Amino acid sequence: MGTLRRPPDPREDIIHPPRPSDATDLLDAAVRGEGLVPAFQPVVSLPDETVVGYEALARWPSLHHPSPADVFAHAAATGRLDMLDHACIRSAAHAALESPSAAGMLLLLNSEPVAAGMEVPPESAVAEAARTFTLMFELTERGLLRNPPALLHKVAALRSCGVRIALDDIGAHPDSLALLDIISPDVMKIDLGLVQRQPDQLQTRIIAAVIAHHERTGAVILAEGIETDEHLEQALAYGATLGQGYRFGRPGPLATAPDPAILPRFARSTERRDTLVDDRDRALTKTPFEIATAAHSARTVRKRTLIEMSRHIERLAAAADSAPIVLFTLQSQDNFRGETRHNITMLAKRSPLVVAFAVNAPRDAAHRVQWVDIDAGDRMALEWTIVVLGPDTAAALVARELEPPGQGVENDRRFAAVITFDRDRVAAAARSLLNRA
Repeated sequence: MGTLRRPPDPREDIIHPPRPSDATDLLDAAVRGEGLVPAFQPVVSLPDETVVGYEALARWPSLHHPSPADVFAHAAATGRLDMLDHACIRSAAHAALESPSAAGMLLLLNSEPVAAGMEVPPESAVAEAARTFTLMFELTERGLLRNPPALLHKVAALRSCGVRIALDDIGAHPDSLALLDIISPDVMKIDLGLVQRQPDQLQTRIIAAVIAHHERTGAVILAEGIETDEHLEQALAYGATLGQGYRFGRPGPLATAPDPAILPRFARSTERRDTLVDDRDRALTKTPFEIATAAHSARTVRKRTLIEMSRHIERLAAAADSAPIVLFTLQSQDNFRGETRHNITMLAKRSPLVVAFAVNAPRDAAHRVQWVDIDAGDRMALEWTIVVLGPDTAAALVARELEPPGQGVENDRRFAAVITFDRDRVAAAARSLLNRA
């Protein structure tokens, strides 16, 4: 994102720069909201370049323009990220309402994924902005995988209020690709690094994943960092129908009312919102097996067959060009041994997120595997699940033991099982597990 600056004043920048001893004081002031001034960068439709909305960016001009990244990092380090995040959102909504805006225009508000959700009273500026504009919360890429349950609850709560979701900086870090089907954003914002240079092999995989997700869901592609004719040509080649960048305007006051009439249609947004909210509510009371079998019959499978099916899904994950997230339940932590331990450990070396659920799970993460302890009386303690979800792979095996554990010949133990390669069903299983993480 660009940094809003006034015309340079040598007296400010050279004679009176902030002293090092004042740096922390300035960051503290910025975190408290002192000097906070929203700046608005135009969002245009492509290829006609008509302004259809704005992204609101937090700036602190009276505090010598501290870097927004530094301010948010300081807020996180001092336990005030929620306060800063909410202050920026409220300030931006209020400023947009007071500016020469247009009803129905796109208004993008940045939000930290790890920040707590905020109360939105009906009389608040944020609620008024949601009623007046096409309001969209833009989830920054940093922290996306730090607290998946909080992120999912936040997304579901926003959608229940009619707010749309954008995923920012896709391509700056490949981890965001793994969450495309989990979050199901209305807008995918591809990073300027993909727009401003010819893609290498990794970047080509990212663009292919974005295009594939667009084709599956109708999610709109927005290209950031467009400054030249060449950048615009690259953005159009990637399928972008919205754009941002210095070619169309730098961040500043919201001085020109946009034309929202030519906003692209945000396909399936209501369907995605309802599905995610329903997933959240069901995950609080139902296990992955109960969700998977709600509309599909399970098959009876012996343990030896279940093991081979699990191995197949593990191999699919290992062979994927873009590393998927891997979620699995083991009944007991004692089952994390032998080939299972080896395979999962190898997957964790390249996967952005590996989470294991088991009775008596270890307290600390090991081998980059995050453990979640489940109670022996939990219905999920009877389940054997592996879920693999990424740009190249969608597969899930969800099973529940039919007899009490430990009875009968080990490899002849019977399970009711569902195996699926349907991306929507796999994503639902993944969300149900991540809600419990």
